[in-house]
Amino acid sequence: MYRLLESLEKIVDSEEGANDWEVDYSSGVLTLKMGKHGTYVINKQPPNMQIWLSSPTSGPKRYDYSTQDSGVWFYARDGQTMHDLLQEELKCILQHNVEIGI
Repeated sequence: MYRLLESLEKIVDSEEGANDWEVDYSSGVLTLKMGKHGTYVINKQPPNMQIWLSSPTSGPKRYDYSTQDSGVWFYARDGQTMHDLLQEELKCILQHNVEIGI
């Protein structure tokens, strides 16, 4: 979560027109407020080895941890990783490629 937090903070700090954007991490919940684009909420669920993500674009999803493939968080219904989903959605919002760490 800390790598993701650092990545999102860098994105918010570097984006022009992102004055009303904010990243916060408290009690295992990471919140990315993106003004008119909506709010992402990412909540770690350690007992279940899951991360719950609520996206203003794709809605709620539960990601399971896989120790295969260098340890990735994936959505069981479609196999997409949380990393790929966030990169795709942020690219659409920001209109340029971004690199995030998870």
